[in-house]
Amino acid sequence: MNLFVDNTIPFQKSQLLTYFKNRGNESLEEISRNYLSKQYKKKVSKINKAINETRNKLILTISQKAEEQKWDKMELLSSVLMITYCSYVTMVDFRNSIWAYDYMSFSRRIGELWEHFCKICFEYSINKLELFIPPLFLDIKKEMTNEIEVYIDKLTITDKEKLELKKYYEKIWSMVTSGEIKLELDLHFIQNNQFYNIDFKSGFSSNEKGNINRLLLVATIYKNLKSNYNCYLFVRSMEEENNQYFKQLRDSSVWTAFCGDKTYIEIKKITGFDLKDWICKNIDWKIDLQEETVKHLKQNDLLKYLVW
Repeated sequence: MNLFVDNTIPFQKSQLLTYFKNRGNESLEEISRNYLSKQYKKKVSKINKAINETRNKLILTISQKAEEQKWDKMELLSSVLMITYCSYVTMVDFRNSIWAYDYMSFSRRIGELWEHFCKICFEYSINKLELFIPPLFLDIKKEMTNEIEVYIDKLTITDKEKLELKKYYEKIWSMVTSGEIKLELDLHFIQNNQFYNIDFKSGFSSNEKGNINRLLLVATIYKNLKSNYNCYLFVRSMEEENNQYFKQLRDSSVWTAFCGDKTYIEIKKITGFDLKDWICKNIDWKIDLQEETVKHLKQNDLLKYLVW
């Protein structure tokens, strides 16, 4: 079955699945010669790397063709999504055949794949937006400290009192954190002079308290930097409507949170691409995965994580 590397890529799912499977088999044959059958982790790591490299080369090729042949943005984005999805199917199949998924590994992996899949809509956005590098906490702390010290120095109090105030200010910082806070979230971009910080989550587990506290702190810092900083939470699962951690973030004054179909509606508003519609028309994990993989996932109640 021939694969045509042109703007018909979005309609060549079966060809892409065959292409990735054949590439995967070639790589696995070489990997199996170098690793023992029980070296599951190393074999999985190598096969994933090989499939990722194949995907990246294919995306690079079609991106070049798109530029040369003046494809519209929708054609390129749809092509990248189809290539990516087919690579996901292949990775899930090979991973499960080498080292069968359990609950934790599968839920975590699908969450990673879903996040990357959503981010493609922003990287190849139909609407205009510009990605930006988030600030470092060290720089923010230094800037805010300088501001407060300048303010304290202007007060009509003694030098000793000024020094005491600065010490108290430093104590406040030490209570906030004992180290550096990572301000980087999953995605950062500028659109219409507004700064957006996006965090993606497939769902919330029962031990999220520490992460939730960090997210609240990070969003609070951003909100205090500029009035045009917006912190959005995008969650895959519709079930999060009844999750205490989701509600805590949603009801806070610093996060705007979406889950399920509301997430896709917001992605469409920002990027101009209807990802939900594309998923409904093109993604069918139960049909596209190998029969053995689907059987294993069904027996272990894991198919629910493939509802995108």
